[in-house]
Amino acid sequence: MEWSDEAIILGLRPLGENGAILEALTREHGRHLGLVRGASSKRIKGTLERGNAVKVQWRARLDQQLGSFTVELAAARAAHFFDDALKLAGLSSACAVAAATLPERENHTRVYEALDALLNTLAITPSPDWVTDYVRFEVVLLEDLGFGLDLASCAATGVTDRLTHVSPKTGRAVSEGAAAPYRARLLVLPAFLAPGDEAASVHDLVDGLALTGFFLERAVVETHSGAMPPARARLCERLAAGAPAR
Repeated sequence: MEWSDEAIILGLRPLGENGAILEALTREHGRHLGLVRGASSKRIKGTLERGNAVKVQWRARLDQQLGSFTVELAAARAAHFFDDALKLAGLSSACAVAAATLPERENHTRVYEALDALLNTLAITPSPDWVTDYVRFEVVLLEDLGFGLDLASCAATGVTDRLTHVSPKTGRAVSEGAAAPYRARLLVLPAFLAPGDEAASVHDLVDGLALTGFFLERAVVETHSGAMPPARARLCERLAAGAPAR
């Protein structure tokens, strides 16, 4: 068995003295693992950084085996963010969340493209403005996992304006008026996710992460019986630390 594909590196686990198990999100073959020989060598070590775009070739005698990867760097990313701790946290979180939620070897081309776009956005967008794109990446991830949010109109009244909250049971938007009696039980819908695509404050970004995080945690528990990765919690904490008092 053999195939080649574009991929984003999600993580790396050392194996033996020189090898490692590479976890990558590929465009056409989904989240895939494989052995990389000589992973600790200077020649390839920098290529295997989380978030890097690579070209991979996977080989195995049988399809169900772990197999091995050969890896060629297409675009280095993490090295560009060493002076921005929030961007590094965003890169680590996005890769960790994809690894924690996506089933292995199941095609999710749309998620691959959303993650690739997010990591490219990180390189050109100042902090924390790129967090809107991070939240939208998680919205796409939820949709592909079957936990999509319906934010186009109010679940109770059908109106499409003044949408301020989301039902934690259904994932559907709720308008300001309909939400009033139940506000304490609903999730906040930040304006940048509602129809109109308004500018976002840091508090809106924090609310956006809380919204997608709630449903992602449900997805992780139901599909993998696991827990949200600590890297995502660190992103939320770092972003919240920079927010002014409400």
